[in-house]
This record gives sequence, structure tokens and C-alpha cells, in this order.
Amino acid sequence: MRLSKVKTEIKPKIEYPYTLTLELTHRCPLHCLYCSNPLELVNKENELPPEIWLSVIEQAAKLGIVECNLSGGEPLSYKGLDSVIEKARSKDIFTNLITSGVGLTDRRVAQLVSCGLESIQMSLQSANVETAQIIAGTDLHAAKLQALETAKRSNLPVTLNVVLSRHNLDQVGEIIELAKTFGIRRLELANAQYYGFALSNINDLMPTVEQMKRALAVYEQKKSQLGRTMQISWVIADYLEASPKACMGGWARQHIIITPEGTALPCHAAQSIKTLSFPNIGEHSLDFIWKESPAFNFFRGNEWMQEPCRSCDKRELDYGGCRCQAFLITGDASQADPVCSLSPHHHMVQSSLNVSIPTQERLYRGRVNT
Repeated sequence: MRLSKVKTEIKPKIEYPYTLTLELTHRCPLHCLYCSNPLELVNKENELPPEIWLSVIEQAAKLGIVECNLSGGEPLSYKGLDSVIEKARSKDIFTNLITSGVGLTDRRVAQLVSCGLESIQMSLQSANVETAQIIAGTDLHAAKLQALETAKRSNLPVTLNVVLSRHNLDQVGEIIELAKTFGIRRLELANAQYYGFALSNINDLMPTVEQMKRALAVYEQKKSQLGRTMQISWVIADYLEASPKACMGGWARQHIIITPEGTALPCHAAQSIKTLSFPNIGEHSLDFIWKESPAFNFFRGNEWMQEPCRSCDKRELDYGGCRCQAFLITGDASQADPVCSLSPHHHMVQSSLNVSIPTQERLYRGRVNT
């Protein structure tokens, strides 16, 4: 069904965005089972040229954007990466490269630093090559470890991000020790969230509750032992929560994501809501997109909310939870996030916790654009 906007004379307060994420390309050497990118990836010939991204940076500076994530796919495969970083530096916007690390050499890092790059976030799939290959669909574990050493030599702040699932949750201790060996000061242990490829592969990724509890106990022990020598964050899977979180800080409250062909989104998975039409940077200014576009305004405020959200005393804290999750599970993005125990659809989330492991041949792999 189509969403219908609740009419109101009260216009929600629009806050200034803090973060801009530029998905420069969807090309990637990995085939990760948990990837949050949509299933319909953008081909190379449809990627925006560098001059459009430079214009976006100009507009972002006028909006007061503080930081810019350069993402993908693999942003190192985008030829205009250097010029985008230089433009952001000229506008005093902090730049962070979100990369698989494949293709990251000392020479390449030096080039990016000279352009103004200020931090690197690298992904790792596992503590060992066998599990890494299952998750990433290719054998690049050794190359990624080499890239991690390269990133550390750059003297830039380096964050290591590991998406956790049934495949690697039992390796949490080894993953933390590996990060310690590399001198990583910030480690993100982010349990898979079920959008995009991850939703297609939920049967293979979803851990058992017992497995999650064991891993969490190891994490807490290691974090206590390490103290201030390493900042470790743990993001639990939404499906295992009893109450929703304010996804992305709330719909269109902090973040703008722009896909390789120019579609502007308030979160990475927003295109999964098929009842909304999202604006394109080629047709509208960033200022219009943030302040005036119907899609960005649709779930601001609380007039759109249904029960139990409408009368919930936490509605100003979690904003009803994740809109994408609500749509993917219930077919209606204005429903309460089904991870909430008060949602009439909560049983649908609970049933997902008892999924079985399929055969390897049934795993979904997204195509890789070259």
C-alpha cells in the first residue's frame, strides 16, 4: 500500500545534518554476505563524475556538514577520490575513508594524506582466513591484514570494523587479540543488521541467542582487561533487542547518504522502503533535499506515528525505531519497529531467531561491478 502523510499544521523542527556519506562507487572486490547495500547495485557507467561530487561538497559546507565519509563499494576504485578529499579539506570538512583495504598501499595512503585525508575505517571479516573467505566470498584475508599494517604506518587514526554473525561470533576473543597485535586503538564489533544482502542471507547469518551471550561475555571480559588501551564498541543486532534504537539518530536528523548515481537517502537502507521516492542530487540542491524533500520530511516529528508509538513515552528517544525494518517486516514503514516488544508484529522478529543454517550453495552473493 502507499503511505499517506498525516496532515498537521505543526512542522517538525529540522536540525542541521552532521554527517555526509558519499557512496562513490558500488564496485567492490568483496562479496560480503552481510552487505547493507541494496540488491540493485549501480554500474560503473552510471556513477557520478567527480565534478558532481565536488559540487555536493560545496553544498555540504553551506549546510554546515562537519564530516564526510567516503564509502562504497570500495572507494579506492573510484578515480576521483583524491579530488573529493582535496575539496572537503578546502571546506574544512573532516574526511574518513571507509575501505576494505584492498588496494591500500603505502604510496596510495601517502597520496590520500597529502590530499587531506584525516582518518581510515577498515573492515575485517574474521580472525582466520577460512572464515573470512566464507563471509567475503573471496580469499583476500592476507591482503587485508597487509593493508591494516599499511594504514597503521600512515599515523592516521584507524578504526577496525568487524561485522559479527553466526560465522565469526565465536571468534570475538581472537578478533580483539588480533586488533591488539596491530595496535588498533578503536575497534567496532557490529552485529549484522538485516537489510540488503544480510536480509537475503538471514538464515545463514543469524546467531543463536546462546552464541550471542557467549560472545558478549568474552567482549566484556576483554574490554575490562584492555581498559583505556583500546576503545571497543559493541553494537547488538536489532533483532535481539527488546526495544528499538533511534536508527541513524532518527530519520533525517543527522545524516545524508548519496549513492553512486546521485540518489540522496537519510540512511543506508532507505531505498528498501518502496513506497517512498527519494530525490537525486542531479535534480535538486542538497539544501532542498534536506529541508524540503517529501522523503526526508516523511518521518520527521511524530505526527506520522501509529500506536503503540504515538502514545509511548519513549517516542522522543527512539523515534519509533527503524523505518526500513518496519517496512521490510510488516510492509508498512509507519508501523512501530517490530523489534519493540510492544509492537503487534514483534512475533515476526522472534520467529527469525530460530532460523536454520542452509547449505553453502543457497547463500546469496551480490554481483560485483567491474
